[in-house]
Amino acid sequence: MAHIQLIKQTSSGLLLPATPESCDFLHQIKTGEWIHADFKRVRNYAFHKRFFKLLQLGFDYWTPIGGAITPRERELVSGFVEYLCESVGREHTPALSEAAEQYLNTVATRRTRDTALLKSFEAFREWVTIQAGFYTEHIYPDGSRGRRAKSISFANMDETEFQQVYKSVLNEPPRVSWRVFYL
Repeated sequence: MAHIQLIKQTSSGLLLPATPESCDFLHQIKTGEWIHADFKRVRNYAFHKRFFKLLQLGFDYWTPIGGAITPRERELVSGFVEYLCESVGREHTPALSEAAEQYLNTVATRRTRDTALLKSFEAFREWVTIQAGFYTEHIYPDGSRGRRAKSISFANMDETEFQQVYKSVLNEPPRVSWRVFYL
C-alpha cells in the first residue's frame, strides 16, 4: 500500500501530487484507472510543537502537592460526617470539619511517609489530555474504572481531532483547570 501526499490546488477540488514520490506513484496509474484511498489531513508540525511548548510551560510551573487523598475520599469522609450529624440530630460544626480534615491529613501522611513526589512530563501530558476529554475508559476485573489518555501522535490523531484537543486544553469550553499552577 502506497502512502502519498496530495495538495488541493484549485477551488474545483483538483488534487495534485505534493511530493516527487507521490508524482512517481501516480505516473504508474493508467489514465481512467480507478484507485481507492482513505484521506486524512496532514498534521501541522508547527501547531504540534506549539501545543507541546504550552504543555512544557504548564509542566514547568506545576509543583506536585500530593494527591495522597483523592477527591472521592474527601467526599466520602465529608458525607460520613454529614450522616453522623443527621443521625444524632445535630448541625454540622466547624469542629467536626476540622476533625475530618485532621483525619485525612493523618492518612495522607501515612501514605506518603516513604514516597518522594516526582514530576513526570508524561504523567502531566496524560492528565491534561484526560481533563480535555480525550480518553478511553476501561473497566478492570475488580469493577473499578480507569481512564487512559488518547495518543496525540501523528499516526493516531488527524489534524481535525488535534485541533479539538488544543481548543479543549485552552479552555474552549473550560475543561482543563490551569489554576493548579497557581496554588
